[in-house]
Amino acid sequence: MELTDRIEIKVRFGEVDSMRIVWHGNYLKYFEDGRESFGAKYKIGYLDVHNYNVMIPIVKTTCDYKKPLVYGDVAIVETRYINSESAKILFDYKIYRKSDNELVATGSSMQVFLTPDGELLLTFPAFYLAWKKRWGIL
Repeated sequence: MELTDRIEIKVRFGEVDSMRIVWHGNYLKYFEDGRESFGAKYKIGYLDVHNYNVMIPIVKTTCDYKKPLVYGDVAIVETRYINSESAKILFDYKIYRKSDNELVATGSSMQVFLTPDGELLLTFPAFYLAWKKRWGIL
């Protein structure tokens, strides 16, 4: 089963640079918005994970820029969960310009599971296995 989510984001003035295009670092913020929306939709948001006494920091991101977004554009962030056999959470992203459905960026992120003391968990936490079962991933 493929789990995806889409969210619309209006580009704000503070997100563009002196060339009047979205500053490259803001695309990672758009990915974050996508993860938060995905988490709300599929009941695995940051607070949900925190309630199980687990942290899930980002350890890797990629972003490939295809076309610019400018002030006033509406971006559609598509977030797709990638199943993994390893104890990590993977997402792929596509960002489209809503006005012409042009693909403007693609990317990915990787998160790992840590204890509150910062120890890496090498196996899936029980709540995550239950989440995967709930959505037909296991």
